[in-house]
Order: sequence, then structure tokens, then C-alpha cells
Amino acid sequence: MSRGKGGRRAQAAPGGAVGAVGADRSGDSYLPGHGNGGYRVTHYDLELNCRPSTGRLSGRARISAVAEPGATGEPLSGFSLDLGAFRVDGVLVDGVRAARYTHRADKLRVRPARPLPAGTPFTVEVRYVGVPRPVKTRHWGDLGWEQLEDGALVAGQPIGAPSWFPCDDHPAGKASYRIAVTAPSPYTVVAAGTLESCTVSASTTTWVYEHPAPMSTYLATVQIGLYDLVELTDPAVSRVPQRAAVPPRLRDRFDHDFARQPRMMAAFEDLFGPYPFDEYAVVVTDDELEVPVEAQTLSVFGSNHVDGQRGCERLVAHELAHQWFGNSLSVADWRHIWLNEGFAKYAEWLWSEVSGGVPAAVHAARFRAALAEQPQDLLVADPGMARMFDDRLYHRGALTLHALRTVLGDDAFFAVLREWTATHRHATVTTMEFTALARRHTERPLDALLTAWLYTPRLPELP
Repeated sequence: MSRGKGGRRAQAAPGGAVGAVGADRSGDSYLPGHGNGGYRVTHYDLELNCRPSTGRLSGRARISAVAEPGATGEPLSGFSLDLGAFRVDGVLVDGVRAARYTHRADKLRVRPARPLPAGTPFTVEVRYVGVPRPVKTRHWGDLGWEQLEDGALVAGQPIGAPSWFPCDDHPAGKASYRIAVTAPSPYTVVAAGTLESCTVSASTTTWVYEHPAPMSTYLATVQIGLYDLVELTDPAVSRVPQRAAVPPRLRDRFDHDFARQPRMMAAFEDLFGPYPFDEYAVVVTDDELEVPVEAQTLSVFGSNHVDGQRGCERLVAHELAHQWFGNSLSVADWRHIWLNEGFAKYAEWLWSEVSGGVPAAVHAARFRAALAEQPQDLLVADPGMARMFDDRLYHRGALTLHALRTVLGDDAFFAVLREWTATHRHATVTTMEFTALARRHTERPLDALLTAWLYTPRLPELP
């Protein structure tokens, strides 16, 4: 047995040929069991039929991919996909029934009839059915497809995607999407991307969304509920199309709480660079949610986040900022999660500042004082799996950015952010790439500052 990058191993393929079996592990430093090797997905075409009354979901996923070479360049003789506890009714590779497949422990392992040479495009079609079960985790609760009181939502971060479709579940595995959902006609369906068609039959409606920009699997989403569709676009403020899906009973509160979102969009485009997608949507569920849900091109809030007093406007800013930091720019490995959450937290402080509220410097001083009273055992640039979503990571990440802003000055700091989002638009990023960019924007040495804030447990003083 020979091993190469990603744990690939040489095995006998059908017909006696030798081919590489793609690893069923991603190599991620925190979540290696999610994601797979041996191929690269370029497009997901999902057709789903959902019955909210029973929770039953039947799906057909057609996945376009490209085979990657094994450790010694041998063709791909087998590969795996992440998929939860569904009944798999059939698997086709390039339209031909696969030689064989197995599905257990949330991995669908497939053997094509013939090995796939490196660089060969191929398709996998999976038909499956069942009641979606959220992915149970020790640290973050249940993730993925969740049945609501009257509808459903998807909260995929970080490993919930296999709860509703077969995929290569790793943030670096970005692809384009088409998502078609058929549901009973009273329901509204919102998914990642742009609504291309809405076809009504006798008792159901099929909603088709297209999203050509690369998207990580955990950011793909479907939201189903009894919603009113609301137009939020204000061309006088921002040209980015903005819409919302809101329960009728919450409409008045929503109209007040989200009235400043077009201004927020314009402010963030000025600070971070052009909005990276074609449009932006907001969904408010009729259920309460512990925290809002991040997805690509849309954000999901609970009824408890709409109070008619803009009491959660900082969360509106946080989720909008993720469209740049986390969605367009996605982490190459989960240990870089501060590049998502620290930046979105700092966007809360920036919105407060530019909208006439408390300046970012005041927020920074307050949170630095609060963090000083808490355990100082967290590395921002490598927090560990259990602390990926620790509040201290969010706040220390934001403080890191404020410290950098203080040293660089506003002109250079925001030039860094705009170059960061432009250079890595729709790609993946690492901490090292960000710090290297920051160093190029100043002649002052930054090593001591960056080491103290990113790689030292002890909380530094603000410069």
C-alpha cells in the first residue's frame, strides 16, 4: 500500500486496471472526516421535492466534477461523497450505473465502471429519499436541515450540508449551483442564488435558483415557509438588488428594523469593495433562532431578532459582512475561521461608527477590557475545533483588526481590506496570505504586532 497526499492509496480497479481511490478525508486540520479527495466538484445541480407536513425529502443530485491525479498520477478508480442518513435509490457515473456503491457512516463510496484519468470531467447522479436528519455535533449542536413549526431551514455551518445533499463537504470545495425545490404552493422557497423561474402546477410550485459564483457546501441553503416577499432595493442608496421573505405578522417590525440595510450595503461597498454577488436576500423565520444563520447571498434571522426597535441591527451588519468575509473569501482550512468571524464582528463596529453610533475605538476598548477578565488561552489564528465559534475568537479577531488599523492608519488599512476582497474574490484564503498583504502596505515592522494578536494566548494591549 502506497500513500500520497490526502491519504490516496493504490488499489485494483474494475477490469484489473490499477487506479487511485480518492480519500474519504479532506485533510482539514480540524474536520478531516468531512470532505473527500481524488476529484474537484465544479457544479451541483439539485432537484428536491419537499413535503413540509411530513418532513419527507426526495432528491436528485447531479454533480459535475474533474478527476485529480493520484500520488503517482494513476487514474481515479473510486471516490466518496458526504451524505447523511437517506435511502440511496441509485447512483450513475456519466449516465451509466456505477459498478458498485456503498453508503454507511455518512459516506457514499462509488466505484465507476472504468477508472477516470486525471483531468477527466465526469458526472455523478445520486437519487435519494428520506426525512433529513441534522448532523449531530458535540460542540455546535445539530446542524443542517431543520424542520420548523411550518416549513424548514438549512443552517449548514460548518458541516451540515450532507444533511440534505451529497457533496464534497469542505469550505475549499467551492462550486456553482442550480437548486430546484418543489413544495406545496402556499409555501415560499428561498435558496442561495437568483430566482430564475417559479412554476405553479395543480398543488405545488417549483422554485429554481441559479448561482454561478463558486460557493462552499456549508453556505448552500434552502428556506421554506409561509412568507411574504418584500422588496428592499433602494437604487438611490445602493444598486445591489435586495429582497426579503418575512412572516406576515412580523412585517411592520421588519420594515423598521431592516430599513437601513441599503445604507449598510453602500457603506460596506465603500469600506470593503464591491458587493461580490448578484443580489442579497434576508429570511425571517416564524420560529425563534439562537443566532442568525449565514449563507451565501442570503442571511436567516429568527423572529426573536426582529423587535421593531433595531435591537439586533449589529447582527444585520454581521451577516451582511459575511458576504465578503466567509462567502466570497472562504477559509482554505477551518483553523483560519477568524478571517470570517473576526472580520464580521469588526464590521459591526464599523457600521456603528459610520452610522453615527459608538466609534469602533470605543467598542474595541470596551471589549478589550471585558476580555482581560476572561481566560487567556486562545490562539486567534489556530483556536482549535472546540473554539471555532467561541465569542472570544470573534472579539479578539475584531481587536486584531482594530490594532492593525491603528498602526496602519485608515487609508492603508481600508486599502488592505479592498485589495484583500478583490484579489481573493470567490476563492479561498489563509491567515498567512492576509498578514503578508498587510505587510506590503506599510514600511513599519508588523511582526511583533501580528504575533502578539494572532499567535499568543495572552491578550495584548491595544496600540
